[in-house]
Amino acid sequence: MTDSDTASAKPRKGPLSFLSGSVTSLVLAWLSFGLSKKVVVYLATHSSNFSSSTAQNIASAMKTLFIGMCFLATFSFAFIGLGLFLVFLRSLFMKGEVDTA
Repeated sequence: MTDSDTASAKPRKGPLSFLSGSVTSLVLAWLSFGLSKKVVVYLATHSSNFSSSTAQNIASAMKTLFIGMCFLATFSFAFIGLGLFLVFLRSLFMKGEVDTA
C-alpha cells in the first residue's frame, strides 16, 4: 500500500464533526469573554499605587498584557467557531461534490 492509498483510505470528516467543533469553540469563546470581563473589572477596581514611576509603568504594562491575552483568546475562539460553522453549512449544501484540494 502506498502513501496515496493510505491517505485516500482515511474517513472524511462529516458535517457533525464541523458542528460539534463549532459549538465547542463558541462555548469556549463565551467562557473566555466572561473571564475577560471579570479580569477587566478586577484590574480596574484593584489599582496599584507605587511610588516609583518604573514600577507603575511595569504594572500598567502587565495589566494591558493580561487584558489583551484574555480578549485575544475570546476573539480566536469566536473566529474559529464562526469558521467551522460556515464549513458545516458548506458541507451540507455541497454534499455530492468532492473537493480536489
